[in-house]
Amino acid sequence: MKFSFNNLLAADAQTSGGASSKRADGVIVVSLTKAQQEAARIASLFDAAEGAKAANPAAEFENLFEASVKERDFKLGDVVKGIVVEVQTDYVLVDINYKSEGLIPINEFRVVDGVREVKPGDEVEVYIDRVENENGMVVLSKDKADMMRAWNDISRAAENEELIEGTIIAKVKGGLSVDIGVKAFLPGSQIDLRPVRNMDIYIGKKYKFKVIKFNKKRGNIVLSRRALLEEERENLRTQTLDAMKEGSIVQGIVKNITDYGAFIDLGGMDGLLHITDMSWGRVKHPSEVITLGDEIKVMVLKYDQEKERVSLGLKQLQQDPWEAALAQFPVGTKLKGKIVSLADYGAFVELAEGVEGLIHVSEMSWTKRVKHPSQIINVGDEVDVQVLDVDSTARRISLGMKQLMANPWVELKNSYLPGTIIEGEVRSITDFGIFVGVEDGIDGLVHISDFSWTKRVNHPSEMFTKGQKIRSVVLGVDIEQERFSLGIKQLEADPWANIDTKYGVGTQHDVKVVKLADFGVFVELEADIEGLIHISELSTDRINKAEEFCKPDDMIKAEIISIDRDARKIGLSAKLVKLREQKADVDDYVKKLTSKSSTSFGDLFGDAFKAAAAPTADAAAEKKEGE
Repeated sequence: MKFSFNNLLAADAQTSGGASSKRADGVIVVSLTKAQQEAARIASLFDAAEGAKAANPAAEFENLFEASVKERDFKLGDVVKGIVVEVQTDYVLVDINYKSEGLIPINEFRVVDGVREVKPGDEVEVYIDRVENENGMVVLSKDKADMMRAWNDISRAAENEELIEGTIIAKVKGGLSVDIGVKAFLPGSQIDLRPVRNMDIYIGKKYKFKVIKFNKKRGNIVLSRRALLEEERENLRTQTLDAMKEGSIVQGIVKNITDYGAFIDLGGMDGLLHITDMSWGRVKHPSEVITLGDEIKVMVLKYDQEKERVSLGLKQLQQDPWEAALAQFPVGTKLKGKIVSLADYGAFVELAEGVEGLIHVSEMSWTKRVKHPSQIINVGDEVDVQVLDVDSTARRISLGMKQLMANPWVELKNSYLPGTIIEGEVRSITDFGIFVGVEDGIDGLVHISDFSWTKRVNHPSEMFTKGQKIRSVVLGVDIEQERFSLGIKQLEADPWANIDTKYGVGTQHDVKVVKLADFGVFVELEADIEGLIHISELSTDRINKAEEFCKPDDMIKAEIISIDRDARKIGLSAKLVKLREQKADVDDYVKKLTSKSSTSFGDLFGDAFKAAAAPTADAAAEKKEGE
């Protein structure tokens, strides 16, 4: 409804008991003079002459209101600002300066801590969904306004390669759903720098993303977090490389753990922390020392700039315990330790953190033959040991268990003097001899050379069997080497002891052929006493093979030409017997044979063969000249 401004002035003047007038600048002046009252009356008459529209003030107000609304030019799809007038149960009334308030469903407003986030007086952006419903109200939407604003932001971000923030809300096929004002898709390959196996850990977290695909018409938005991380990583990598040098201490995050070590993210690049560089002590698996996601300080051990490889160390940040090992564990120290590992050759004992010693199987018992440490100890056992040797440079400590017990070998040496005769059972047979039981856990060795004074034995099994009871004599006990030496041949007198008086050089004997060889014939002088007739000493004639002269079991006469009692060898000559029978001058020949006791039989007999063969060669030459 429209009212005349002049009428209002006149009414005001009459109410106040005076008159009103209007200046050129529009300011109203009210007075009580008659002249002014007359002026007001004239003004009223002027207003009355305005026309028919002044006669219907309600129609005029409606026309003015419609013109005002028309000036605002509201239409479907516009996004405008409004003020919350009232919050009802199902709707929120918003004044957008239109002819009627607008309605927004209350569920379009978020609930924070159980309270709807809207109150009268709040300014909100709304989308005009319908200009007028059946009740004459404007239908508004806050969600659609938010969506349009989001699309505009996304479009701008995509065009300008700007980052956009969003919250991961759910796992979907092939990736994750992200709320950035509208729903967007984050492919699984774009979540992180490395493939992600468990996507659930990202749900509910807020991140910044890069828009890599955008289609408003289809409502399709594809995001990437990986692209952002790659850019950040490249920037960090450049900074890290600039500061990287061997010996420097850097900080990183445990990114991945393997059986052989862990990869540490140093910021833009990864470094390898090998399991051997995690601790000075024994580490079975890296997870014993570090866990995924740990932030740790490490030392750069090696940096290959060309291959961009970094080797890291954790134990290097602590003092090397081996530096004080010699002072901490002097030789002879008795202490306790824990068995941490077993090997075929011994057991490793932890003496302190990062310091281990080895008990060799030979140092576990004085008497037991320990084939494997598990026969005596197990991993986890606490044992008493004695330090035998320390090598700090090689990081080795030798330990012993038996040294803490009485040494039975000392008592054995006192109890079994050389020459003592004992009886025992053959416990084992080897290529080099037999072991005979002396006491519980103590065996004595009869070497194959101590079986017989005269008999040649190729293998101990030719004479003995396991379990056989035999007599032997004690030859000696070596405490340091823990050896008990026995002999069997020593039970009898050595027939070679007076061999040179019984068989003197120059004496002739009937001997029996026992064996033929390429280089001569072995003959037996008596039981278990053998000698050798070299092939050059078989005959005055030239002999190429021993078989041409004799065969086994033949009896021949030979003269002893040398005796080596220490080597137990006797040299004989059948040729010399023949020469003597022929009354030949053999003095020079014999002198030559016996001149050097150190000359080998081969050399000796070779010279004799040349001397004996010379007359034969001369006779052949004379015969040829006669022809």
